[in-house]
Amino acid sequence: MAQKSPPLEKLCLLLLALSLAVTAAAAGYESLRHFKVQELVSAAQLKGKHHQVASEVPTEGYLHVFSITTDWGPLEAEGESLLLVRLDEVRALSELADVSKSQVFLKSAGGAVLNVGKGVASVVTDPEATVKGLGKGVKRFGTNLGRKAKRAGDGAVAAVTDDSKSDSSSKSTTEKAADTAGGVANSVLGVSGAARKWAQKVGADPYTTNPVLRKTLSDIGKIDAAGSIVAKVAVPIPPVLSTTASVGGLVWSQDPEALQKQNEAQFRGLGASGDAIKQLYLSKGFTLTLHTRLASALSAVQAKGSADYVATAAEADSEREALFFVESAEMLRQLHATSPVVELLTDSRALVARTKDGRGIALAPIDWVQWTAPFEKAAREAGERAKRELGAAKLELHLTGRVSVVAKQEASALGWSVVESVKR
Repeated sequence: MAQKSPPLEKLCLLLLALSLAVTAAAAGYESLRHFKVQELVSAAQLKGKHHQVASEVPTEGYLHVFSITTDWGPLEAEGESLLLVRLDEVRALSELADVSKSQVFLKSAGGAVLNVGKGVASVVTDPEATVKGLGKGVKRFGTNLGRKAKRAGDGAVAAVTDDSKSDSSSKSTTEKAADTAGGVANSVLGVSGAARKWAQKVGADPYTTNPVLRKTLSDIGKIDAAGSIVAKVAVPIPPVLSTTASVGGLVWSQDPEALQKQNEAQFRGLGASGDAIKQLYLSKGFTLTLHTRLASALSAVQAKGSADYVATAAEADSEREALFFVESAEMLRQLHATSPVVELLTDSRALVARTKDGRGIALAPIDWVQWTAPFEKAAREAGERAKRELGAAKLELHLTGRVSVVAKQEASALGWSVVESVKR
């Protein structure tokens, strides 16, 4: 019997794939690569008493994607910085579990029991919930370091507002771990003063998006409503996480409403509009901690164009995207401490700053860059715009990760001097 011809649609897709492959090869673009975890993390980070990081690490866009098995369920971390946060959260959970079994806690709690991880297994193991706020924006972000998205004005705010109120009748379990902390308003749900004290005790973010940790903090806060037990319990003092060091005192000690007002005042001081501040507040990517970090970092620099970057950051619809904007701003503050920054490139997702000495510096908190069409487009456009709009005489790309040999050569051909492994 004669074999059937493939459907026209499949044939067209095959031809398109072949065409794209030929185009990429002709342009000298590199194919995406996977890393072995041993190339990226230390032995202690790879495996601990309560966690194991998977050996294969795919790289999507500009970020390594780590899969982590823990005693409290699987986690995923997109980017090396988020991996460090997740591993530190595992440490915090371990310490809270140990505390809950101590004689001091059991006696002070009057028989109340803290079951770390109980009741949130479905939230953690549900693939959609696991990735929610962590990964859905990374591929789009990974191909767009250029101009920001076009918004539909107040319609965007209304859409976020409507979505944030959906399915309220079927939630609980600390509001599904506060919708995995999506949005500043949701991130404070269940976070009492006592919960914040316990977060400080173990060096954790009280507004974490880790569903197990945030429910544990909420539960222990209810048991210790008066905050009297926390003072009686000894916990090993953890090293301060670089990602929260600048605002730790604020998120642990301040009432969330007061902290939110302080952040808004800082954004207004940068010239941000009321609509941009509202969109940022409603953005699904921002927790109160990330919101505070962004306000703190940008306010420390006060560069022209900061208001526009607030509006750009408000586009974040996942924690991973929000973290990119926050870490970019923190790199800006770090740069400003040694090379005063005077202006930022507007209408750009990548943060490009002009320093007082005339350099145009792109700040990228990303893990890995290789020569691809999206990167070439972003580098070419950012370079041209930095020279034209900022008057930059020299171009530099500062990133926290590394670049391939080919990408470094091609970036240099476009006028970019690359500085790798910038400390966060």
